[in-house]
Amino acid sequence: MANHRADRVSEDIQRELTAILREMKDPRLHNGIISVVRCDMAHDLSYCKVYISSMNSLDTAKEAVKALKNASGFIRRELGVRLKLRYAPALAFEATDSIEYSANISRILNDIEHKNEERQKAQQEEEQNEDNIE
Repeated sequence: MANHRADRVSEDIQRELTAILREMKDPRLHNGIISVVRCDMAHDLSYCKVYISSMNSLDTAKEAVKALKNASGFIRRELGVRLKLRYAPALAFEATDSIEYSANISRILNDIEHKNEERQKAQQEEEQNEDNIE
């Protein structure tokens, strides 16, 4: 049976972590666009793995993870207060390049779409030229 409470708490933690990140004053967190991509919660709600990504690069995300590890006690306390949890979960932060990866996929798809449009225009021009010749 799926643990729905862990899923709900995971979503709540992701939302509150995003708000906490905006309020923190560490310059390593404001070098680029930092985002909480996903939170994986243990079934007993004692441990949470948080995936952090940056729009700039994986290195920026790794710097943000270092800052978050330094402030993990503060973040854990804030989560406990904001979510009114009896025991705030232990947080483990991990850098991921998922935003950069998805932006690359989007760029590739846009390039393919642009090439298809150019190909269709070229075909239409050829058909018009053939009609004009006849």
